[in-house]
Amino acid sequence: MDFYEEIEEAGLRLIRKSVIELPSDIREALTKAYRTEKEEDGRLQLKAILDNIKLAERLGVPICQDTGILYFYVRLGKKPLSLVRIGEALAAATRKATVSIPLRSNAVHPFSRKNSGDNTGFGIPIVDWDASEDEYLEITALPKGAGSENRSAFRSLLPSDGIAGVKEFVIDTVIKAGGGPCPPSVVGIGVGGSPDLAMKLSKRALLRPIGLRHQDPEIAKLEEELLAGINATGIGPSGLGGSTTSLGVNAEIAFCHTASLPVGVNIQCWAARKASARIYEDGHVIYM
Repeated sequence: MDFYEEIEEAGLRLIRKSVIELPSDIREALTKAYRTEKEEDGRLQLKAILDNIKLAERLGVPICQDTGILYFYVRLGKKPLSLVRIGEALAAATRKATVSIPLRSNAVHPFSRKNSGDNTGFGIPIVDWDASEDEYLEITALPKGAGSENRSAFRSLLPSDGIAGVKEFVIDTVIKAGGGPCPPSVVGIGVGGSPDLAMKLSKRALLRPIGLRHQDPEIAKLEEELLAGINATGIGPSGLGGSTTSLGVNAEIAFCHTASLPVGVNIQCWAARKASARIYEDGHVIYM
């Protein structure tokens, strides 16, 4: 098996793992929410979610029927590799996963709405590239359904709006979303850069484990304050009321033009699915 075949195999395993097993930080946060939620409707919804998670793992089937669109985050290491062949390997993994897991066929042409039948097509799966000096190639699979993805939002704020304006926009976005993104959610925020980069950062923020704060103390404080503000809305689990509307808020930033303040928001449902693997130059793989 050559290195690109290793990538394809790892991609297939990551898709399977991500759609069936939730990361430990999400499971723990949902369990904590169930223990602390005082609203009866909220507790019932959280219990149903926790039961669903256990059942999916026991039966080896996807946690949610909307297995989403596949996003792959690829961090290249020292080994020189063809980006084209990596992309081909991940597309092949997606096609195989659609049949073998199975995944729901979600990828359609934007105008004709013709379904490719295998979750691939123009620009799909989406691959986000990064680079490092590591001795391994790291891949993260993040399947994301439309119920949460459709609640993404962007706004070009004025620099004078500052942090107060960012808070207002984020909380307003969550309130408008209501129960649509299947709360309790994870909220990703991207601030700075350009409009396209802010949206990219808001989704990348979902990769960070909840509770792991941003290294910039000011941004870490923003995350904490937004989490408290979102949970004070009372939207609650499945939008039926309660004290847990969001499990966590993660923000990522980039420097921006002196005349701009772009802000992106990406809401992830309670099934915050993701899985990662590191493929070393000798071919051995560590799954995380």
